[in-house]
Amino acid sequence: MTRDDRSTSRVVAVWCPDWPAVAAAAAADLPATIPIAVVSANRVVACSASARAAGVVRGSVRREAQGRCPELHVAQNDPDRDARLFEPVVAAIDEAAPGVEVLRPGLVVLAARGVVRWFGSEEAAAERLVDEVASVGVECQVGVADELSTAVLAARRAALVPSGAGPEFLAPLPISQLSVESALAAPERADVVDLLRRLGVRTIGAFAALSVSDVASRFGADAVAAHRSARGLPERPPSGRAVPPDLTVAHPCDPPVERVDTAAFIGRMLAELLHTRLGAAGVACTRLLVSARTDNGEELARTWRCAEPLTPEGTADRVRWQLDGWLTGRSADRPTAGVTMLRLEPVEVVNSGALQLGLWGGVGDEDERARRALVRVQGLLGGDAVRVGVLSGGRGPAERITLVPVGEEAVPRSDPDAPWPGRLPPPAPAMVLHVPPPIAVDDDVGEEVTITERGLLSGRPTQLRWGSRSWQVTGWAGPWPVDEYWWDSEVARDIARLQVLLDGGRALLIVHGADGWRVEGVYD
Repeated sequence: MTRDDRSTSRVVAVWCPDWPAVAAAAAADLPATIPIAVVSANRVVACSASARAAGVVRGSVRREAQGRCPELHVAQNDPDRDARLFEPVVAAIDEAAPGVEVLRPGLVVLAARGVVRWFGSEEAAAERLVDEVASVGVECQVGVADELSTAVLAARRAALVPSGAGPEFLAPLPISQLSVESALAAPERADVVDLLRRLGVRTIGAFAALSVSDVASRFGADAVAAHRSARGLPERPPSGRAVPPDLTVAHPCDPPVERVDTAAFIGRMLAELLHTRLGAAGVACTRLLVSARTDNGEELARTWRCAEPLTPEGTADRVRWQLDGWLTGRSADRPTAGVTMLRLEPVEVVNSGALQLGLWGGVGDEDERARRALVRVQGLLGGDAVRVGVLSGGRGPAERITLVPVGEEAVPRSDPDAPWPGRLPPPAPAMVLHVPPPIAVDDDVGEEVTITERGLLSGRPTQLRWGSRSWQVTGWAGPWPVDEYWWDSEVARDIARLQVLLDGGRALLIVHGADGWRVEGVYD
């Protein structure tokens, strides 16, 4: 590639710093200047600049972060929220410079050739893009370089790298920068970078100086891609394989779709169909064009680029993210009619060997096969008919499960790691009854057992009557009193749970409330 050819293929990257924290603040209607941390699995995955100034760092546990910054606002990681609130930013950039490709919420790239011709220079284009993003109330940084990965790292430093100077720009950067951007790196990239650091390779330049054969023989395929990036080359060499015909899938919506959940359900079905065709053609998709058209002729098309080949679930996620921001009116060009056509078109494909195949063929492992089966059932019964449980926070067994439709983000209703005084100790019941049936519990003199004001049993439980049947109580544990929402008379409740063992070996979880005793769960 000559210098002139390289200048015409330069890439512009637009990066919104700390986007998960920015989106969490916007969703909670908080100013972006307050300390905010986004947590996943009880660890900080993103935080605002003010939180970092107080000592909060990525990877720290939630309690440690709150100890360093007591006024810290903590939000759960929510990719749907991040993508939904990022749509106005993408729309603003696309208005000034069409051809945007979304790498992830908070990061987009586009070809420099068009914007440079339109605005006159790379400097002018960068200033205009910053202004366009600022018009929707978001800060961003712009980077320009010959290659995509170099442009993304340049955006993190608001740098315009001269043509041909990518390797010189990358050389002094720490080796950790090769794994800092999840949109460009495979999950195992962090392990490779950690190994390189322990081997004494501390900078990107030192890594680039290693021979290609040494990297390929000592490390894996992702390390070879990282090595190409360190040398200022595309992470994947140009593919000689064209996109096979007849891979595009489309679905006409009759009647027009106006609800996000309905459109997302159609997107999941299209994703399954698309990946069936991709598998039959022996390819996998790394760049996907998602188009939606309304009854009034309005159209929204977005190109999604991924470091790893897309899975059916990843494809469905991107369809939902795109339509959520559009149909809910968070961008300025909210459609005036329902969606009548949804279309998925692979823009770039690689050999299907880039995907890990399951033991019995197809993409993924047993969990992926089970998910596919659930999606097929969902297609027969409806989007909300098939749900899976997510561990949530709470005191009782029913409260600790959040049911979400298959394909939706598995976000718990409350934090399972938070302290829950009065929480039922393990083991959990094997079956939780949706409608707890009433029962009676008597003591040894035939009086009904109740819960006193001190949260204790009024007598020794000896008999349990459930309908027309009765059992002898041979043992019990508890009670565990719970006084919840005492400040709100409409939802307040004062209950106590008791584990009882009946003759014959049956064990029950029973709960006492204002209406007496009920069976809440059954143990194996």
